Amino acid sequence: MTALDLKGMVEAIASAVDRLEGSETRHLIAIAGPPASGKSTLAELVQQRLIADGKPCGLVPMDGFHLDNSMLAEMGALEHKGAPDTFDIAGFSKLVQALLNEDQLPIPLFDRENDRVEQNAALIEPEQRHVVVEGNYLFLNLPGWRELRELWSLGVFLRPSLGVLEDRLIQRWLDLGHTAEEAKQRTTKNDLVNAQTVLEMSDHLQIDVLL
Repeated sequence: MTALDLKGMVEAIASAVDRLEGSETRHLIAIAGPPASGKSTLAELVQQRLIADGKPCGLVPMDGFHLDNSMLAEMGALEHKGAPDTFDIAGFSKLVQALLNEDQLPIPLFDRENDRVEQNAALIEPEQRHVVVEGNYLFLNLPGWRELRELWSLGVFLRPSLGVLEDRLIQRWLDLGHTAEEAKQRTTKNDLVNAQTVLEMSDHLQIDVLL
């Protein structure tokens, strides 16, 4: 699918969820894309739509598995925070597996304003038989990440152009109080590098959207 507006994307995903076969385990709907692609907004809207359709639905952002800044500093990786090796992939994979086997689970969330993870910040409830999982690297074709692919009931991948992403990322940093120069540097030296990794190394999904 290409050039769908936000409402159209939500409709398309809701229809695809309706076509999923029944299962004793949860259905996990993965929504991925580069930083600033709109995946978090889309994930929240899909969650709201499924709830409105009578399908209790949870939401798990992959950003809750950022490694702590102190650990990244020890690794010499703080400057490229957001790259695949700056996430706790083992912990994230364990949680995704647990979503299929356990009724109730606490999940961590990322506090972007304070640049830190809050542990046990939300709860996946037993009645939530659908869970939307969103993040950059859900379909990455690299060890540790590619093993997740078999766990998704449905995959959605957003692929805006790098020009669109650059504008959005610069604005994101400006909104967090950085100067124009700082925003440009952070975007070009790190965020767009990570965006290229997502775009170039992610597999094709059931729903592939150009924005």
